[in-house]
Amino acid sequence: MMRIGIDMGGTKIEGIALAENGEELFRIRIKTPRNDYDATIKAISGVVNDIEENTNQKGTVGIGIPGAISPQTGLIKNANSTWLIGRDFKHDLATALFREIRLANDANCLAVSESVDGAGAGAKVVFAIILGTGCGGGIAIDQKVHAGSLSIAGEWGHTTLGWMSPEEYPGEECYCGKRGCLETFVSGKGFEAEYERKTGIRISALEIIKEIEQGNDNAEKVLRTYENRLARGIATIANFLDPDVLVLGGGMSNVTRIYQNLPALIVDWVFGNEFNTPIRPAKHGDSSGVRGAAWLW
Repeated sequence: MMRIGIDMGGTKIEGIALAENGEELFRIRIKTPRNDYDATIKAISGVVNDIEENTNQKGTVGIGIPGAISPQTGLIKNANSTWLIGRDFKHDLATALFREIRLANDANCLAVSESVDGAGAGAKVVFAIILGTGCGGGIAIDQKVHAGSLSIAGEWGHTTLGWMSPEEYPGEECYCGKRGCLETFVSGKGFEAEYERKTGIRISALEIIKEIEQGNDNAEKVLRTYENRLARGIATIANFLDPDVLVLGGGMSNVTRIYQNLPALIVDWVFGNEFNTPIRPAKHGDSSGVRGAAWLW
């Protein structure tokens, strides 16, 4: 049976249809109707309908969101797309689509996608890191989501930056209400904020990388600081989970030099001072999350 995957992000909703063998049959992308819950339900339903009309097939539906379902209430929690918080999103969407759906955190979808046929294929434990507007983490074990009893397994972005310097402590306030979360340091927005602190100028992460390529010393120092912080964050993952493969996704994962620089930086912070875990970019790139959502079935 055809598998339909939906990746619901803060700015876009992407849909994909996969055949039984993983072949892509159809893809669609639309803007997310931000801050409008009913319009979001309608938009996702429309994407599923468009996929089925264009493929002339019915499919199972899996959805990745930047949040999770609370095991206690059944309602959405911890969502960057804050208009979903406190809503019975899974039930409402299943009702709109007239079928059962499966839903997972978007970082978990990335982990599943990459463990099935991506950068972590063949590995037992894959930890996926999203370094985008926010900072997420997800775990796949034997190609299945490991969400945990509280549905927060892998929420690495909301642990604190390890081994903070006096200048870093206590950290900026995170949207979750706490200070010092890794998300405020190693997300794309965290990278931009560090550049602004150093220069007084706010520009995009992509523009900062271009400045580095043009020999800008301030931009180079900001990226070195970023790499050091990311290394400390990954060392924490190695210390508590010790995955077989680390897969990076999101905009900052496209900065190719981090794959060369991180291992030597991480080893200084890992317990025992040994580190040889592969760190790889997501094989399916920006499509990995939506593919993982399809693979929830």
